[in-house]
Order: sequence, then structure tokens, then C-alpha cells
Amino acid sequence: MAAAARPIISFVSLIILAGGILLQFFTILSGGINSSPENQFYFLEASNIDNIPGARNPSRWTFFAICGVGENGHNANCGSPVPALPFDPPRNFGTQQNVPDQFIGTHKFFYLSRFMFAFYLIALFFAVVALFTGLLALCSRLGGYLAGLTVSVALFFQTLTAALMTAWTVQGRNAFRSNNQSAKLGVKLYAFTWAAMACFLISTVLFCCGGALGRDSGSGVRRNRSTRSNRSVNRGSFFDTESQRKVKDDYS
Repeated sequence: MAAAARPIISFVSLIILAGGILLQFFTILSGGINSSPENQFYFLEASNIDNIPGARNPSRWTFFAICGVGENGHNANCGSPVPALPFDPPRNFGTQQNVPDQFIGTHKFFYLSRFMFAFYLIALFFAVVALFTGLLALCSRLGGYLAGLTVSVALFFQTLTAALMTAWTVQGRNAFRSNNQSAKLGVKLYAFTWAAMACFLISTVLFCCGGALGRDSGSGVRRNRSTRSNRSVNRGSFFDTESQRKVKDDYS
């Protein structure tokens, strides 16, 4: 039963892991692709910022670009894609005029967003590696443990990514609002980022459970066999000893 259940659990783990990777791709491609559904995703939107020279009103921060908003509510008029685009309004807008004071004279938001982008790519790399190693989990316990280890690394970096994203987007939203400007969080990218983390967590647990299946039953069978063989040997030794004693008694 355990041997039959292992590939089923591993297959379910692979499906959940693939779902997490798909959510990662939706997030990472935002701002780099202007077609649907990617043009619906963003981390943070700031509006009522027409008093900031050079700023799109509204402005949306995505993974690769700062975008405006079209008539249909989707991302539009996106800037050139920038790898590891930092969230730093004075740098993004090229001015400090009417920019919230919380963004001026600090590099906190710059580093929070930059590390988030880096950790996101690292998490994606280990998740893809785990997807291939997870194929070994379909046929072996060692493959299950190996896949579980790889996914756990992706889970670690994805958790850091989600925490950093939450930190800079929430603090950025509050900073804009404190400056009498409107701001809101991108619900979809929030859901994708945290859901990917949940997928990796579930996949890690399932891969490890698949690796553990059959261990106790197999060792129990071996213990039972060794116990039976020892009993047989002991019984044979007992009978041999009794027969030898009887022979000795007869001759004496």
C-alpha cells in the first residue's frame, strides 16, 4: 500500500509545485509583457500625484516597469523594462518635489525592493530545479527527500520575498496617503506571491511524506524476518542440546 501511495503523493506534490511556479511567472513577467492577463498585475498604485513633475498619474509599480493606467483599468504607457526595478519615488520620478518625505534621504525602500526581486528569482530557480528532481520522487524515496529539500530552499526564499514585498508596498502606500495622495496595493500580485509560498510549503511536506512512506513497514518486515530466523536457530539449538543430553544419559 505504501509503495502504491508514494507516486500518487509525489504526483500531487508536482502539480502543486507547478502551480506555484506558474504564479511566480505571472508575477515576474508583470511590466515586461503588456498583453492580457499580465497588464492587470502590479504591486502598488499611487494616484493623485499629478503635482509631482514627470510622474504618471496614476503610477503602478510592476516587476519590470512603472506603468500608467488605461481606460479599461489595465496597465498602460509602461516605461522601458528595468531589471530589478527599485521602488524609490525620487529616483523613479527624477525629482523630490511633492514626493512624500518618507522617501527622501533614505535607501530603505530601494534595498527592500531590490532584495525582493533578487530573492524572487532565486526562489524561482530552486522551484524549477525541484520540479525536475520531483520526477525522481515518483519512483524512489530518495527522490522524494531530494525534491523536498530543493522545494524547502525555494520556500525559504519565497517567504523572504513575500515578507519584503509586503514591507515596501505597505509602507509605501502609507507614505503616499500621509502626503494626501491616494495609494492602493495590487491584490492580485499579493495573492500570487503568498499563494506561491503556500504551494511550496504544501509541496515540501508532501514530498517528505512520500519519501517516508514504506520506511517503517519495510524495516518492520526485516525485523520480523530476522526475529523468526533467530527463533528458528534458537529452537534448533535447544533441540540439539536436549538430544545430546539424552545420548549421554543413555551411555552413562
